[in-house]
Amino acid sequence: MYAIGVDIGGTKIAAGVVDDDGRIIAKTRRQSSDLTPDALDAAIVDACLELAAAHDVGAIGLAAPGFIGADQATVLFTPNLPWRDHPLRDRVAAGLGMNLPLVVENDANAAGWAEFRFGVGKDVDDMVLLTLGTGLGGAVIARGRLVLGTWGVAAEIGHMRVVPNGYPCGCGQRGCWEQYVSGSALQREARAVASADPARAATLLERAGGDPEAIKGPWVTKAAITGDPLSIELLADLGRWVGEGCASVAALLDPALFVLGGGVAAAGDLVLGPARAAFSTHLSARGYHPEARIELASMGNDAGIVGASDLARL
Repeated sequence: MYAIGVDIGGTKIAAGVVDDDGRIIAKTRRQSSDLTPDALDAAIVDACLELAAAHDVGAIGLAAPGFIGADQATVLFTPNLPWRDHPLRDRVAAGLGMNLPLVVENDANAAGWAEFRFGVGKDVDDMVLLTLGTGLGGAVIARGRLVLGTWGVAAEIGHMRVVPNGYPCGCGQRGCWEQYVSGSALQREARAVASADPARAATLLERAGGDPEAIKGPWVTKAAITGDPLSIELLADLGRWVGEGCASVAALLDPALFVLGGGVAAAGDLVLGPARAAFSTHLSARGYHPEARIELASMGNDAGIVGASDLARL
């Protein structure tokens, strides 16, 4: 059965028709930035209607950032889109005028489900996805089921507090894991070094026109791949935070696999190696506790579309 998956982001809506094996056979896009709630709903409906007109689809899954209710219908809160307690499923269903199963899920949960069903996690029953982007998102699969929690907002893993009274976080707390494991954290640390020791950050400062505050997180990854010592060091430090946090998560959830996705994970072994080393070092009952694998995500930017479509079939 074909299903439509829609990945809704702060700047674009990416939609695709997906077959039972997780293959995307058609795609379309719409803009999402600067839209009102009604206009955003209409853009999603329009993308789905375009795809449904050319393909026989049996379900639709919508992946959105932020807090999604346990009913898989309501967007409780999303930071970069204008939805607050928004009945997204019912609004889209009304606009489509089709009697199809339609579910709404968090975008990281959708990506995690795609990796579990069709990607690097398809050989395990228990898995944790970490999406290392601007912040740190997550998804938890336990005994083959996506963990949603009582109110649907489980796996907000970036907001585990790892440093008492640490860096302030946008969630209102301090010391959250995403303040040490994210593109924003990488950018902050690069700017701090460039301000304190410009000579060490010469490669990054050259691209930034000499202004430390102009340095962007993705530049660090690109510079590290080309051999810049400071950028390699910054990514290694981020990887260490990944591994230490995963060791704590393993004590709670005991997964077989951690999957690293998102833009920062594009650094590959520069993050993966330090993460694996720190995980092994900080795992409780070291030497007696079986060690989970830590691998890179394999589904790329299509994970949200594929995961949302498959969740709609359940």
